This record gives sequence, C-alpha cells and structure tokens, in this order.
Amino acid sequence: MTTAAIEVQDLRKSYGRHVALRGIDLHVAPGSVLGLVGPNGAGKTTTLRILLDLLRPSGGTVRVLGEDPRTGGPALRRRIGYLPGDLRLEGDPTGRAVLAFYARVSGDVAPHRAEQLADRLGLDLSRPVGTLSKGNRQKLGLIQAFQHEPDLLVLDEPTSGLDPLVQRTFLELVREARHDGAAILLSSHVMSEIQHVADEVSVLADGRIIAQGDVPSLRRGAARRISAVFAGTDSDTVWDQIRQLPLREVVLADEPDGVHLDALYDGDLDALVKTLSHLTTTELSIEEPDLEDAILQLYRTQRDPDRKTKPVDLVALAQKGAAK
Repeated sequence: MTTAAIEVQDLRKSYGRHVALRGIDLHVAPGSVLGLVGPNGAGKTTTLRILLDLLRPSGGTVRVLGEDPRTGGPALRRRIGYLPGDLRLEGDPTGRAVLAFYARVSGDVAPHRAEQLADRLGLDLSRPVGTLSKGNRQKLGLIQAFQHEPDLLVLDEPTSGLDPLVQRTFLELVREARHDGAAILLSSHVMSEIQHVADEVSVLADGRIIAQGDVPSLRRGAARRISAVFAGTDSDTVWDQIRQLPLREVVLADEPDGVHLDALYDGDLDALVKTLSHLTTTELSIEEPDLEDAILQLYRTQRDPDRKTKPVDLVALAQKGAAK
C-alpha cells in the first residue's frame, strides 16, 4: 500500500478564542494534485503552515511523506518544495545567488536545472532580487520550489502576479511534477488553474471542509444558470407556470419584448423543457456551471460556522446531476 504524501485527520487550530481550523481531513496521494480552495480567512494558509511545521496544531494528526512534520527535521524538509503566499525577497543578491543558497539547503539540484526553469518562465537570474517586479519575484519563488524536484510541492497562491502566459507554463510544471510522481497541494483563488490541473478539490470555509471530491463532480453538482424570454404573457403568469421547478435566485421582469427570466436551476432538463413548452419561449440560454460558479454556490449555502453537517459528497452530487 502506497503511503499518502499528506494525511490530515481532525486538524484543529485556535488562537485564543479565535478558531482557525475546526477539524479538517485531507488526503493527497503521490502523483496527484489536490486543490485547496476557499475565501480569505478560510484557513488555507494556516493548514499549509502546519504541514510544514511553521505552526503547531491545537489538535488532530498530521503526516507528511509518512512522518510527523514536528519531528521530521531537515531530512523531511528537503523532500518538500514550498512557495509561501507572502514571498519576500530583498537586497542585492542576484536571483542566481538566491537559488544557489536554496540548493545548498535542499540539496540534489541537477546541473543547469535552475537555468532551464528560468528560461521557461522568462526570468533573468543575473538581476538583484531587490530590483525585481512582483511577478519576477514570484517566478524566482517557483524556481526554488521546483528546482530540487521534491516529492511534495506545497504552493500557496503560486500564480499571484504572473501574466497569463507564465501561468500556462506554471501549469505545465505542475503536470510534469505530477507525472514524475510528486504530490502537489495547491492553494489558490484562481479557479481556472484548479480546474485545469487538480485531480481532487477540497473547499474550505470558516475553518471547515464544506465539499470534497473531483472537479467534474463538483461542477455537475452545481445548478445551471437559466436565462429566457417569454412573449405574449406577463410575469405573474410565468411564475404560476414555473413555480414548481427547483429554481433559486429567480428574477422575473416585464420588458417590452416579453417576460425575462434569470435563475439558477437545480433539476432535470427534461422537466424544464416540458414546463417551458407551455409558454411562448423566444430566447433560452442554459449555461453549464464552471468551477467558480459551483464553489460560490457552496459558499452561499454553508455560511454558518457552527453547522454540524458533514462535507458535501461530490460523488453523490455528480450522480444526482448526471440525470440533468
């Protein structure tokens, strides 16, 4: 049986009366990418810092590459590539000198590996780090995380400040590391990068995991956005016709060209079509939810931090959504 790269059970963290983590579970297998998603203050950075023993937990168990990070010491840290969300690089050393320092700390960096990564990311390693823009400092941070080809990558908002072309290169690096057997924990606000590379996603809010599973299941479990225009009627008549449908956030407006409907629909498409067939529908748009839509819907339904519910099972949601 393969040892999990990250195994977290009932992880809790409090700062006095403030509760940052309320008992979360995480599992990241070698050769996989877990996307950790959540708003500011959800507990993402706290979780990552506990994994690296930069913070100590208040309760629960944590295993990183088979070891307790509190006792793994330098040997464990050399097997991890870490990019913090608040990367700070200052002073006169060149990018090349900074990477050489990190190579001495991590060890076993292949010859020319840093230069190859710099070429791919478009970074001049001869410049002093104090003169670099935010985006170029972020590139340097990515190189130091990837250059020693670690068994585990822990990346906190890794594309902050990067332009779209460099973001694409970053995603290529993640895919390559996964292909080579590395485990990647990727914390990000950028839903597109999670959607493109994550094998699994955990949605964190108020210190709890409110949903977990694969990306397609999360998308299929979310409601579709429905927009329509109905001619020769009024909003009251339309509402009487559609009120039994599983609609949310319904907006009906009487306009010169007809009644405009905008809503989220969480039901069977056949039932929707049959219901609308009783109306004169002149326009109809049904938008599949993307990952951002799905997560925003989860946030809206999980705002109470004292809820006793279990995390949403995305596999069950996908099975429910398969009939839509």
